[in-house]
Amino acid sequence: MSRERAQRMRGLVFLEKISGFILAVIGATLAYNTSNELSSLSAIGYLILAAGIVVLIMGLLLIIAKPE
Repeated sequence: MSRERAQRMRGLVFLEKISGFILAVIGATLAYNTSNELSSLSAIGYLILAAGIVVLIMGLLLIIAKPE
């Protein structure tokens, strides 16, 4: 692998980890705040809670994924 290509791959891996961290924080915040106010949100609250958990899992998968 050329030096330039290796440098580009490191940048992409770094960007992937940072975006995964941001998604995990957003998902955790969304899930936590929704679970605190679940009684006042009625049925839509469960949908928002599920969306927060999905975003959290996607962020964690981006963080733990290994580049090839």
